[in-house]
Amino acid sequence: MNKLISLIAQIGIITLAGCAGTPPAPGAIALKDLAPTGTLRVAVFTGNPVLGSKNNGELAGTTVAMGRALAQSAGVPVQLIEYTAVAKLVDDAKAGAWDIAAVAFDPGRKNVLEFAPPHVVVDLTYMLAPGTAIQSAANVDAPGVNVAAARGAATTLYLERTLKQAKVITAENEPAAFALLKEGKAQAYAQNRYMLLGLADGLPGARVAADRFAAAEMCIVLPKGRLAALAYVSTFVEYAKQDGTVQRSIDSAALRGVTVAPAQP
Repeated sequence: MNKLISLIAQIGIITLAGCAGTPPAPGAIALKDLAPTGTLRVAVFTGNPVLGSKNNGELAGTTVAMGRALAQSAGVPVQLIEYTAVAKLVDDAKAGAWDIAAVAFDPGRKNVLEFAPPHVVVDLTYMLAPGTAIQSAANVDAPGVNVAAARGAATTLYLERTLKQAKVITAENEPAAFALLKEGKAQAYAQNRYMLLGLADGLPGARVAADRFAAAEMCIVLPKGRLAALAYVSTFVEYAKQDGTVQRSIDSAALRGVTVAPAQP
């Protein structure tokens, strides 16, 4: 964070003195790095409702709210781009297909993405299949247990590093991963608590574990190497957490069990 603060000074972000609740405006270098086409292209992952959704053909959710607020702060128009698979979203960063997105932090993505400080936090846990003897998240890592997860999701990357005995079974996207559980091919499905609570309502006998195996920190991300834009976005995120922008985005999406991330020291 100290490096980012130094970079902010170098690229000339213009702060509005005396307006603690007003996000800063970017300097010319930061603005060009943030929106090189003159429009802020916001990638919205709709496979995770904590990040985005599509209602009556319109993209909505926390990423949309944050993207619109960031574009307004920067003084540029916004373009929303839907992604239904997070692996595709991350891969498209290499080609510069979008300017910002929001995904869960995972160190395995740092070779492709630049991460701003987290703005949203949510539990990661399991939906347990109907009839399974597994009682909690702590009991999932056992021989013979298959865990369904979406390919490229932060949840999947984390479990592939940490599970010792259970096996991660990957699917192309979240609906396909949930289908593995419904079809009896997995005893548990890993995702964030909000998403699992909604899905469990439609699968009689399924339970969401009361405990968790980790917490997901959702962050605005940029394609690798856009450091001037990263410095500006990081400052914007801290303003957005303090002035209520992030909380309003959570409330508008009616997200259960989702909280604003703590301010960065």
